[in-house]
Amino acid sequence: MHGFDEKYQDIIDYILKCTHQIWESREISAIDWHYAKDIKIRTPLGYSEGNRAGITNTMETLHEFPDRQLFGEDVIWSEHAEYGYLSSHRIISEATHLNQGMFGPASGKRLRFRTIADTNCIANAVHEEWLVRDVGAMARQIGLHPREMAAQMIAAEGGPAHAKRPFSPQDDKPGAYTSRGNDSEWGQRAGDMMTRLMKAEFSAVTDSHDRGCHLEHPGGVSAHSTAAAEAFWLGLRSSLPNAVFGIDHAIGREDPMMPPRAAIRWHLTGKHEGWGTLGAPSGAEIHVMAISHFEFGPRGIRREWTVYDEVSVWKQILLAEMTEKAS
Repeated sequence: MHGFDEKYQDIIDYILKCTHQIWESREISAIDWHYAKDIKIRTPLGYSEGNRAGITNTMETLHEFPDRQLFGEDVIWSEHAEYGYLSSHRIISEATHLNQGMFGPASGKRLRFRTIADTNCIANAVHEEWLVRDVGAMARQIGLHPREMAAQMIAAEGGPAHAKRPFSPQDDKPGAYTSRGNDSEWGQRAGDMMTRLMKAEFSAVTDSHDRGCHLEHPGGVSAHSTAAAEAFWLGLRSSLPNAVFGIDHAIGREDPMMPPRAAIRWHLTGKHEGWGTLGAPSGAEIHVMAISHFEFGPRGIRREWTVYDEVSVWKQILLAEMTEKAS
């Protein structure tokens, strides 16, 4: 671990300990050294630069959910001689909505939700982050459909003319990390399967997944079987039938006492012009930023975790509808 503090055994230890230190030990000031001063942060709800934004967002979240605990489920990582480490950290959080904030007045509801964060780490600091949280699951547990949550956010931000626009490729600024991943066969297998799905070749699910696969999907949905996997991917793709699909990063790993795993960061960009998961076609231009983790067994993919932010997608749809009505 060249350039990292000696207290960290490896990149997994670094990610888990720093996350606990900032969020659960409340050492929010550690962001000053854990995040580079000019860090680039990309989330479905927007793009930001600099670690001061991270400090503000962390404090706001802990105010709204003061008892939040973050349990690291896995860290899938790769190392590059020039670009340092890329870690894909899958987290399950539990928290109580005890104070007013982004999710509205305190509801007292107990929440469980998943986040996957890809981070580029060099010399004891995170220089770039791609963070996707299942905000749809959070909204539903509070009692709101993701569309309602998106409408609430737009109103709180001053209406469609002033609301913060969700992340789109036009907002992005290139960073120093330009690697597309590693050459692991597991990342390649997962990427090939997703590419087939996005070409409407849904038999890829039967070909690639264990029939009894365990699935964790947006909205806090837990399911099993190839039929459930196919229904999820078909519903998303049918809403965005002509959107451009792209894999932004793909890595795979084999580690002792662990099954082979893969982490795929991907996107769909295009018009909402089909009936599917997102309901009636709106014609809105949509960018879906997502991360999937896959775990392989003797009969194919035995576990799948996919996270995208339904609220950011509905916010894009509503902003397009509101702008059209205003004109």
